[in-house]
Amino acid sequence: LCNCSAVGSASASECNSTTGQCPCLEGYAGLRCESCAEGFYLEQSSQRCRPCGCSPAGSSSAQCDGSGKCQCKVGVTDLKCDRCSDGYYRFNKTTCEPCQCNNHSKTCDSFTGTCLHCQENTEGNHCEFCKEGFYRRADPAHACQRCPCSTVASTGTCRIQPGETAPRCDKCKTGYTGLNCNQCDNGYYNSDSICVRCKCNGNVDPAQSPSVCKPESGECIGCLYHTAGFHCEECEDGYVRDPEGINCTKKEATPGPETREFTTSAPNVSKATSFSTAVINSTLSPTTMQTIFPLSSSDNSTSAFADVSWTQFNIIILTVIIIVVVLLMGFVGAVYMYREYQNRKLNAPFWTIELKEDNISFSSYHDSIPNADVSGLLEDDGNEVAPNGQLTLTTPMHNYKA
Repeated sequence: LCNCSAVGSASASECNSTTGQCPCLEGYAGLRCESCAEGFYLEQSSQRCRPCGCSPAGSSSAQCDGSGKCQCKVGVTDLKCDRCSDGYYRFNKTTCEPCQCNNHSKTCDSFTGTCLHCQENTEGNHCEFCKEGFYRRADPAHACQRCPCSTVASTGTCRIQPGETAPRCDKCKTGYTGLNCNQCDNGYYNSDSICVRCKCNGNVDPAQSPSVCKPESGECIGCLYHTAGFHCEECEDGYVRDPEGINCTKKEATPGPETREFTTSAPNVSKATSFSTAVINSTLSPTTMQTIFPLSSSDNSTSAFADVSWTQFNIIILTVIIIVVVLLMGFVGAVYMYREYQNRKLNAPFWTIELKEDNISFSSYHDSIPNADVSGLLEDDGNEVAPNGQLTLTTPMHNYKA
């Protein structure tokens, strides 16, 4: 009997009369067609042989296991070995190519090879660039480090030049300078870790003083036009503001019997103005005259005061007021003390004692007071007052006449 497989054989009753080989259907093999041929596997649910369908390019063999999974090459995955595994791309006739991500990503697009989910602050198709605000020293495989550039003082980005060991900030913002934009530029100073423009009221020449002001404090350097002060906001000694309040001018006085002339000079304004005034009191000095009386110009432009500034004038007035108040308080105190002294002198008795041998003479201040009552001054009933106003003291042994 042939005994051919009813599933895998084309005919269950016919076989080769010599070898006994049954005629097998596609996918079946064996003498009686009872097993699956190479490239096929037995499907458990139907108990029939199914083709493996392994990809010739991605599998190392046409044979698959009982579940139909093919034996894939390196970098190839899936049931039929027809797809690149993670870390590989571009499935071709031979195999998949590994992703080129510079060790900063393990996955890439299976068709284009674009790296996905770049790590360590990298970006780019192959994770070859650092993200904004980071830099890499040399090789793309190195990790990216954060730029030492503040976003307040710079754009926050940096790069390292060939041969250098430290990065350089790409662009500093206005007022900052240095490799890392951590220094104040000329014309700026550090104010609470922020570079602020120097405030010199236009009285400093950057060509003569490039830094304009001290970078640590902001004090102006090299004040021009006869100005002075922390911000060149004041005039030098001997100079005052002109009537316009812009320039510092120097006034040179030439006193005469009738008139005086003052020449006003400005650093950037070339003009001279003459002032004249009558001599009011010959005993007043020129400085006093200038302080008390304002001088009027011949062209009726504005009035100018003497060299004493308003601040000094106010201080003098305040000092005079304080002195006057102190004197008034002293005068009132003296009057009060004098009146108290007079009251005490009138009310309190004043005694004088005169010793003459055995006689003691007492005289009271009340004697000089009309209608004074001296009887209350004596407490001892044994004492008597003589008709002549003298006081007689009596004791057991001696009598004293007063």
